[in-house]
Amino acid sequence: MFPIVDLEAADVSKRLDQACRNVGFFAIVGHGIPQPVIDHAWSAATRFFDLPLEAKLAVQSDSDAYPYGYSPMSAEALGASGDLGSSTDLNESFSVSPPSRPEVHEAGGFALDRRVWPQRPGDFEVAWTKYYVHMESLAARLMGECARSLGLDPAFFVDKIDRHLSALRALNYPPQPVSPASGQIRAGAHTDYGTLTILLPGEATGGLQVLTAAQEWLAVPPVPGGFIVNLGDLMAMWTNDRWRSTLHRVVNPDESVAASERRQSMAFFHHPNWDAEIRCVETCVSTTSPARYEPVQSGPWLRSKVEASHDHD
Repeated sequence: MFPIVDLEAADVSKRLDQACRNVGFFAIVGHGIPQPVIDHAWSAATRFFDLPLEAKLAVQSDSDAYPYGYSPMSAEALGASGDLGSSTDLNESFSVSPPSRPEVHEAGGFALDRRVWPQRPGDFEVAWTKYYVHMESLAARLMGECARSLGLDPAFFVDKIDRHLSALRALNYPPQPVSPASGQIRAGAHTDYGTLTILLPGEATGGLQVLTAAQEWLAVPPVPGGFIVNLGDLMAMWTNDRWRSTLHRVVNPDESVAASERRQSMAFFHHPNWDAEIRCVETCVSTTSPARYEPVQSGPWLRSKVEASHDHD
């Protein structure tokens, strides 16, 4: 049974801890984000991906760091970020950077002087800005719940995420009228890099799968009115592997519908401040469970993982 955590429930801390220990993936409901905000952002992404390629390439990523803007098909190989293969992924994406802030240049290119928006559709910037702000607030709420679940002060993470480098990305997985190359799938097996990811998945047969502790691939279904949340590598480090950063992938559609089936998703990748130190927290370290990780700085860690996923030529 895939865990579902109601953020309005009295036992949210207990259920969150169980889900993070056992799976590293869970659905959340009771999040409070208005459905019109979600629908508007989703629709804007769909209409952007429906544009001719030339229009999308007008906002193509030109960053040597995080690939903000449009990334065309096969521009990324997520499996390479964890040495799990170098086949390019069968998707296209659009990503928006964090808001511009005074310390932007300290982030090694991972926060831009200004966001780049498509000219079409005309309501894209408005829709995505609203959605980003809601995701930002939801991520902060979740990080507070994570602190409680770990027996920490609820404000433990606040000064480590108040200048966060979170990216919002929509992904389009087009139909596959021609069979992919051997080993090539919609998104290769990988773990996420930061603290947590808040995913809005679409309905499709070629969907998200997670690798269970029994080493079996489990399909993750959309939850009506909810989001899918998974932990990233930095959260596993912070918790000394008490919580799991779980391997996952997006598989190809069934052959019977591959030529016509399209999939879309929207992911908010939450990352701490560039200079945040990720050190195993005291509640997850003991004489019988010493720290497994040396402290790392959040930003350079993120940069190294992103560079690995794009260095596949």
